[in-house]
Order: sequence, then C-alpha cells, then structure tokens
Amino acid sequence: MPTLSDEYLTLIAMFAPVFSRRIWQHVQVLVIGAILAPGKGTVTSVLSVMGLSQEEHFQNYHRVLNRAIWSSLEVSRVLLGVLVRTFAVTGPVVMGLDDTLERRRGAKIKAKGIYRDAVRSSHSHFVKASGLRWLSLMLLVPIPWAGRVWALPFLTALAPSERYYQSRVRGHKKLTDWGRQLLLQVRRWLPERRLVVVADGSFAVLGLLWRMTQLANPICMVTRFRLDAALYEPAPPCKPGQRGRKRLKGDRLPSLQQVLEDASTVWTRVRISNWYGERRRLIEITSATAVWYHAGKPALPIRWVLIRDPQAKFRSRSLLCTDLSVDPVQIVKWFARRWQVEVTFQEVRTHLGVESQRQWSDLAIARTTPALLGLFSLITLMADRAAQRDVLPVRRTAWYAKPKPTFSDAIAVVRSQMWRHLYFQMSPAAADVQKIPSEILTRFTHALCYAT
Repeated sequence: MPTLSDEYLTLIAMFAPVFSRRIWQHVQVLVIGAILAPGKGTVTSVLSVMGLSQEEHFQNYHRVLNRAIWSSLEVSRVLLGVLVRTFAVTGPVVMGLDDTLERRRGAKIKAKGIYRDAVRSSHSHFVKASGLRWLSLMLLVPIPWAGRVWALPFLTALAPSERYYQSRVRGHKKLTDWGRQLLLQVRRWLPERRLVVVADGSFAVLGLLWRMTQLANPICMVTRFRLDAALYEPAPPCKPGQRGRKRLKGDRLPSLQQVLEDASTVWTRVRISNWYGERRRLIEITSATAVWYHAGKPALPIRWVLIRDPQAKFRSRSLLCTDLSVDPVQIVKWFARRWQVEVTFQEVRTHLGVESQRQWSDLAIARTTPALLGLFSLITLMADRAAQRDVLPVRRTAWYAKPKPTFSDAIAVVRSQMWRHLYFQMSPAAADVQKIPSEILTRFTHALCYAT
C-alpha cells in the first residue's frame, strides 16, 4: 500500500470508517492516483500512474465504484465536517447551490438528457448539449493563502430530466426538490450553525424558500430575483370582531422594475470585493422589505436588494433574502461569492477530468462525479496544511502576473509532496544523491507523454 506524510495520511484516514477494511485498501490507491494522474481521472489512468498497469485483479478497483457497499452521503458528511472545522470555525456557514452539466456520450448512460449549456450559451446564443445534470452544494469560504473565496464542493446529487422518469414508477423530482433535500440534509448535519445559501434565479421559488424559513433553525436564502415579481405590503392586523380568514398580504407595491426606473429612488454607493472577478468594484444599491405572494402559494416576507453598476449602465441585478434583519451590503457580499462556483466547475473539468468517458453503470455514474468534485475540496485541505508550514509556490510567467496561488498551484504542490514522499525519501544522515529507479522514471515519462 502507498504511504503518505503524516499530515496527508491523517486527513485521508478520517474517511476510513465509511469503508470496510478490504475496500479501504483500494480506496486509498484510487484517491492518491486520482490526485497524481494528469488529464483523465479514470480508474485505468489511476492504476497506470500508481504502477499497477499490470495488476491482474484490476477489476477490484472498478468495483469500488460500481458494486461495493459504502455510503456517498456519509463521505459527504465527513468532508463537510473537516471543511467547516478548517475554514468556517466561526460565523455563518455560507454555501453555494448550483447545477452544472457534465457532457457525456453513450447509449448506456440512462440518466443523460438534453439541457441548456450555460458555459457555451449567452443572451443572444442558445446552446443545447447532451449530458448529465448535477446539483452541487459548495462551501463558500475565504482561503487565507489564496487571498479570495473558493467554492469547495461537499455534496452533489444527480438530477435527471423529466424524460428519464417517464418509463419508471418513481415520479419526477424537480431541481428545486433536489435542492430542498440537500439543504435539509445539511441542516441535520449542522443543527446549531447559522446557514446561508446563495443560489441563482432557478431557486427563487416560493415553495422552496418558504420551507427553509419554517425550520426550527431557519436557513437564510439569497437568490437572484425577478424584476416583475408581485410585491405587497405586510398584511394589516385583524380588527376586533373581524370574521373570515386572516389576510396574507397588504396593498400592492411597485415592482422592482418600476423602482429601478424611478428617478426618485435613493441609491447608496458601496465598494464590493471580487465583484464579477474584479478586486473591488463601486456599485449602487437600494433595499426594502416586502411580502412576495402568488395565488395558491404561501406569503413570504423578504428583503429585496437592487444593484446598479454606474460603470456599466446596462448591468443591474435584483436579489432576494429570506432574512429581513440582514444588512443589504452583507447580502451583496454573500452573493458576490457565488461567482466562484463556476470557477470550481471549470477547474474540475480541467484538472480532475470530470467529463472524461468512464464507467456506464448507474451506481458508478452516481458516485464518480461527486467523488471528483469532493476531491477538489480534499486537495484544497491538503494544500492548506502545506501552506501552514511554508508559503505555497506560485507559477508565474512574463505574460501572467499572478500574485496568489490558484488551484493549479495547489494541486501541483500536493502532487509534488506526494511524489517525493512515495519515491524520493532519503535518510537524514545520507548525503549521497539518490538515483531514480528505471521503473519510476518510466512512470514519470508516461505521466508526461500521456497527459491528455
């Protein structure tokens, strides 16, 4: 079995109770190999980089994903606990909820569907793609040595389209239904912490938001909001002796579109860090409270925030927060963290091979992509432990002045330390230069030449 440094070994060993002793031996090989293997993060590439390309019982490693009994949910719980203890010890736990498309091909992939490709589409160009839709919940926390907020995935679920359930007894679950289940699960894991969830307009649904406010410890939701939503004043109190049902809402209020176009609207200028990828951006905001209501749905008290960018007149945003006591500037700061979610999705495609062609069994599909997304968070934890000893090296070029480490630097540091500990350890008393065995040199050559 491969050995790691104590700081990495103790981190990976936290997941050992989830697996049986026999499966855990294979899991360690897959985890270490998935970090070391460049390009496609498939089981075959993992075995090759770990020197097991001639392993006769290679199917045992595939069975970890497509047959073995272990709980992905329990792995997510352990990962969340480590992330919170490392990066979010105090204050609210801010999370991002978003879906992404994994472009996959193959007639045997049952859960694939046709979805809008958000990465390739724009306001004027609509692109559809075939693949798997994943809904991921990520911890949005500032990384001290990176100097910015990162989105760290810890819980991911497959959300198939309605067509997938047409020939099945089980009914279709909407994306918001999956989101509700994920959030309720996290609330059970962190019953005492204050949870803040940042999402896009797909999750600005009355039923979902109202359900989060009805919990014993409510979850604060911050989402994009429609400019034409029906807003009302709070319901007036009942008069003495009044009969009939209690009113749910008061008089109609102007829509956010009308507030945005009203010349008498009072705007406040604030500076927000990391707004649309910029370090600091001057924006204008205005805010108020209201009741959002639609016939047949529960009335939801909200705080809305309108954002206007004076340097880009066409760019405006409207936000919704289910906690009326939150300061509007804080709502905007929380929402600014959401842009790191797309960065994480792109990083796992580039460095961890999420969209590589791999196993086609239903169980393997349901386990592999969430595991690779969770591997992003595990690598960040490993890099954080390395940063506590020394400053992480940053790869710079003449055309790209990079002041702080990115994920490519983090995974490079982790890989470097793993290679050194696995194969290039020397006794402290030995002063001789250690020669590289031919087998190790061949594996290095293959890792470089077959990187893609």
